[in-house]
Amino acid sequence: MMKQTLTEGKVSTQLIKLTIPLIWGVFSVIAFSVIDTYYVGRLGTESLAAMSFTFPVVMTFGSLAMGLGVGASSVIARAIGEGDSRSIRRFATDSLTLSLLVVIVFAFLGLLTINPLFTLLGAKKELLPLIHSYMELWYWGMICLVVPMVGNNIIRASGNTLLPSIIMIVAALVNIILDPIFIFGWLGFPRLEIAGAAMATVISRFVTLVASLWFLHFRLKMLSWEKESLGVIVKSWLSILKISIPVAASNVINPISFGILTGLVSVYGSEAVAAFGIASRIEAFSFIIVMALSATMGPFAGQNWGAKQYHRVRQALKQSFGFCLFWGVFSAIVLAVMGGEISSWFDSDTEVIKIASIYFQVVPISYGAYGIVLIANSTFNALGKPLPSTIITVLRMLALNIPLAYLGGRFLGIIGIFGAGCLANLLIGIGAYYWTKKTCHQAKLHPEAIPVKEDKPLANVK
Repeated sequence: MMKQTLTEGKVSTQLIKLTIPLIWGVFSVIAFSVIDTYYVGRLGTESLAAMSFTFPVVMTFGSLAMGLGVGASSVIARAIGEGDSRSIRRFATDSLTLSLLVVIVFAFLGLLTINPLFTLLGAKKELLPLIHSYMELWYWGMICLVVPMVGNNIIRASGNTLLPSIIMIVAALVNIILDPIFIFGWLGFPRLEIAGAAMATVISRFVTLVASLWFLHFRLKMLSWEKESLGVIVKSWLSILKISIPVAASNVINPISFGILTGLVSVYGSEAVAAFGIASRIEAFSFIIVMALSATMGPFAGQNWGAKQYHRVRQALKQSFGFCLFWGVFSAIVLAVMGGEISSWFDSDTEVIKIASIYFQVVPISYGAYGIVLIANSTFNALGKPLPSTIITVLRMLALNIPLAYLGGRFLGIIGIFGAGCLANLLIGIGAYYWTKKTCHQAKLHPEAIPVKEDKPLANVK
């Protein structure tokens, strides 16, 4: 039986031990995008702008995969906390089959809607052939993105963050090696340019697919090959989807909003779009540690909530929020001073560097608050309470960021668009802090009323 590994020991020590491997894992994931951006930037501003338009769509499907993975991780971590070994194997197996079915449907829809979708996002006609060459390959390789992402979340739910991190690091190294080969046609390969970036990504993701399935089956023995009735499988799927659907929906809001913001930025030209894309990539790097910590909170909070160790969840949140504030201040200072110089590594265009510098003088002020949002969302999802996470995301992006960006762009120009994101992060970060504090306080006062009803959907199935 998969053992509870996170319900004992010093909380800070557990968080550090879980987070350190994930830092390298998250770094490698972000390295995918940054390395692609760097090499595609060598092809020119038009190619970089075309790739920037693909970010929202790629992020959307990544959010779909993340939703499925978080749903699986949530139910599995809480099942581990309760000691329910049969549910652990059932959930792990069924989450993978569910992700496979979902990815087939969405890949087909994506291939049919490339031109109308990217036109809607604001891409100019001359950029569509470049976008087409990238996305056609990327859609075909979606299974290599979604299934291993779900698999890695399953592994993390067990309290093992090292194996997923190793898998992601290896895949990133493969991508780094293959990118220049396919993009520029090295070693006798055809020069594919922007399509080469997609080819390298698909092949490297295939590595994660094989590795994650191998570890789940042979090392962790979390997959079940027992013949089950369709009713049991559907019941398992529904338990996962109760978490996955709202998580995926809230995660999808971010890239869709990013697409809308890209459209608002595109009014200022291809240089502005390229700068926005570069700034977003660099920003992701600054959040590596915070993102790793938020991913750590999933299995930690899930196992302890399932084991009714609510005080450990409260303590972990307090420590995590404190770190987010410290790291946010540090990142804001560094990027305000060096943001323009770092941006020049990706594009030497002076206008691109100027706009990226403006971004880094405004948005990083709110990084500490945004870190709190990430931690809070991860915790709510792990507890089987995705609704607060969804509400937080909707308020941040749809109720605040986009309307304020529209108004800010209209009256203050591009700095107004960037300022809207900063203000939205600050306001919602404060709200997320108090919401998590209230949830944990309720658990302290009424611990018997807190456990989520869907914790044992399979326990009585024979």
